[in-house]
Amino acid sequence: MEIDEKVLRDHVDAEIGPIAKPKTIYFTPDSPKTLSGKIMRRLLRDVAEGRNLGDTTTLADASVVNELHKRAARTPPKTRPSRTEEMT
Repeated sequence: MEIDEKVLRDHVDAEIGPIAKPKTIYFTPDSPKTLSGKIMRRLLRDVAEGRNLGDTTTLADASVVNELHKRAARTPPKTRPSRTEEMT
């Protein structure tokens, strides 16, 4: 099943509202998880905001974060459209 970024952004807009629409979506095979299986949201935020990742020793698979970093580096940052642009 293939879903593109626009479909997901539009779904978030319809279900939650335009304020919650993500600027960018990265499709990856997995999420950065701890050894106990919890998703490390801090690392997702750090990658999205281009910050230093800090401590990643508790990751079950560090290659997941490396892949996210590569995809984020290849994707130019998007700016949120103005309110007028969203309405057109």
